[in-house]
Amino acid sequence: MKFTLSWLKEHLETDATLDEIVEKLTMIGLEVEEVDDKASLKPFVIAKVLTAEQHPDADRLRVLSVDTGDGKPVQVVCGAPNARAGLVGAFAAPGTYVPGIDVTLSVGKIRGVESHGMMCSERELQMSEEHDGIIDLPEDAPVGTSFASWAKLDDPVIEIGLTPNRPDCTGVHGIARDLAAAGLGTLKNAPIAPVAGKGACPVELAIEAPELCPGFALRLVRGVKNGPSPKWMQQRLAAIGLRPINALVDITNYVTFDRGRPLHVFDAAKVKGNLTVRRARDGEAVQALDEREYKLTPEMCVIADENGVESIAGIMGGEHSGCDENTTDVLIESALWDAMNIARTGRDLGIITDARYRFERGVDPEMMEPGLELATQLVLDLCGGEPSESRVVGYPGYEPRSITFPVSEVKRLTGLEVSSAESKDILNRLGFASTGDGDVLEVSVPSWRPDIDGKADLVEEVMRIHGVNEIAPAPLTSHGAVNGQILTVLQNRTRNARRALAVRGMMEAVTWTFIDEAQAKLFGGGDASLKLSNPIAASMSDMRPSLLPGLIAAAQRNAARGYADVALFEVSSTYENDSYAGQRRVAGGIRRGTAVMDGAGRHWSGNSASVGVFDAKADALAALEAAGAPVDKLQIVAGGPDWYHPGRSGTIRLGPKIVLAAFGEIHPRTLEALDAEGPICGFEVFLDAIPEPKAKATRTKPRLDLSPFQLVRRDFAFVVDKSVEAATIERAAAAADKKLVTGVRVFDIFEGPSLGEDKKSVAIEVSIQPRDKTLTDEELEAIAGRIVANVGKQTGGTLRG
Repeated sequence: MKFTLSWLKEHLETDATLDEIVEKLTMIGLEVEEVDDKASLKPFVIAKVLTAEQHPDADRLRVLSVDTGDGKPVQVVCGAPNARAGLVGAFAAPGTYVPGIDVTLSVGKIRGVESHGMMCSERELQMSEEHDGIIDLPEDAPVGTSFASWAKLDDPVIEIGLTPNRPDCTGVHGIARDLAAAGLGTLKNAPIAPVAGKGACPVELAIEAPELCPGFALRLVRGVKNGPSPKWMQQRLAAIGLRPINALVDITNYVTFDRGRPLHVFDAAKVKGNLTVRRARDGEAVQALDEREYKLTPEMCVIADENGVESIAGIMGGEHSGCDENTTDVLIESALWDAMNIARTGRDLGIITDARYRFERGVDPEMMEPGLELATQLVLDLCGGEPSESRVVGYPGYEPRSITFPVSEVKRLTGLEVSSAESKDILNRLGFASTGDGDVLEVSVPSWRPDIDGKADLVEEVMRIHGVNEIAPAPLTSHGAVNGQILTVLQNRTRNARRALAVRGMMEAVTWTFIDEAQAKLFGGGDASLKLSNPIAASMSDMRPSLLPGLIAAAQRNAARGYADVALFEVSSTYENDSYAGQRRVAGGIRRGTAVMDGAGRHWSGNSASVGVFDAKADALAALEAAGAPVDKLQIVAGGPDWYHPGRSGTIRLGPKIVLAAFGEIHPRTLEALDAEGPICGFEVFLDAIPEPKAKATRTKPRLDLSPFQLVRRDFAFVVDKSVEAATIERAAAAADKKLVTGVRVFDIFEGPSLGEDKKSVAIEVSIQPRDKTLTDEELEAIAGRIVANVGKQTGGTLRG
């Protein structure tokens, strides 16, 4: 939002300097992004041409003698056709930077004649695009004085960065209101006087889509004479980056920036019949004022007559009914539009206008009719004409919201000590109506503040006007030498799993949360509720159900660039459905080629083996252990989801229902669908499925008890059916004596005809740790007997002879 200092002072009576205004704007939340103090125009002075003689070596050049006001005429070579003796214009001395041509002047020779400066055109001073001749001022212009000051071009321009919640400051009047509330002057808040009309407006108006247009005001002005707007209006519009067009168009732009009230003017002679506010019809199109044709949809709101669409409501008018120098009768429109619909329409059509900028943020509904009156008065003042009475349709009037405001909230939320009386005074200066004198106020929200919804918003208003700089810095409260737990269990698990996988030689990756629909279905997703309504690319249409597609794609990209052996992991979110519970926290990883934990690639001492199911299993168990899962109670069953190899995959469970992880080699069909090459193995650990740890009475670590007695190891070989899992034998052996048996490890598996059909031999090493005394041979034999009996009972296995 840009405005000039003189424009601001039309609404704010103040003696504050430019620096004070800029500082105060930033302090109250209207952050100043840039200030152009017009210092570049200060060196230009008004000068008079004393003589103008033909250049001796150039037909189109003249040698001028110029009086700059110091009594010492200077010689200037000039090629302007209007250069003549007696002309008064703008002069730039050597060393002056000329912004219109981006040149710093110096003394130079032009066709052999020295030139000490230049007489400037309007384009060279960025006043307009006029470059046919030098500036020609009235004869009484004071020679030797500042040209910028005399022409009122030294008006500083201030640009503020508005946040989307401040539609009230999209007009200069709203900015002045905030500055006045902050104590920087007095707001000039004279009411806009209604214009007396003659006769009813002859154009009827119908609103067929009241949900998109809550109100519409219209007026006809006959007998206008359209032409250039006055110099003061052109200068203000040009200063903020708008190109002056003609008086009627410039008036609507001026009111838009002056009051934050966008308007539109139709050439009444080009409007056929009455106007209708409706949804666009399928196939309709409109040629807009930017000379582009836009195809419309039924979700868009338009203003139409019997010819068809005349304007894209709240965004841009149509070229057909635009005003030009031949316009004599105009319809002035001031309407209210649904903010969300304006934003959606502008985005879909790719149109960015000053009207859209304001309507999608929310304009003041109570300014609809006064805005029409103000625009009408300006039309009468600048273009003449005779107005009709205004026609207002649909607007029921503003019903202010009331908010109960405990003043103590200011202290609680900001730390500022602001009395109830001061809080009430601040709100009143901002335009809020507040009642009550105690600690609780009833506050009525003005029509120009749609962003105020609750008491926290009122606290913000009090805080920014009282002064954010008044908040005293204070250290964070100390909780003692040892702080309580800050991170949640899931946050700790995420950190620990990430650290554990990095320790195993895997590199962390960050992949897209969105994947292709075909990939989503391949990994168990593709739910319609997880489709993006506005994907950034066709290949990113669905929320991912698994981390593996992104990691496999990343590994394949590395392989395509010569890095075939990579191990990648990611700890992030996957999505099963659009509910809160459907978002899972997962630690996933893949290994490709020979990227095993011990090292990858070829070496003279022995090449690394290709990655396989057991590498993925080890990674998954490491992540589970780091995340706090009870690894001694886990069950590993063969088989996993369809994207793993059916014979080289597994699932890690805690009981029959709680699935903690899946791992395995990626199925060849899955790799083919992803356009990837193997071998690749992977895993996914579901961190949020791990049961919460039980609360402990103390955070102190348990006492370390080390046995002074020698550890005893015994080997057992059991003949079991081939279908029996080795993990079942391990659990059975460990359960034989939970106090003394401290470890069970499989060290050999044998299959052969000597064992019988569908039989295998599984050899285990059992670690027995005495606690109180050295065990006798009889006691060891008793433990061994219990181990054999327990394994036989749970697996049907017998000791191998």
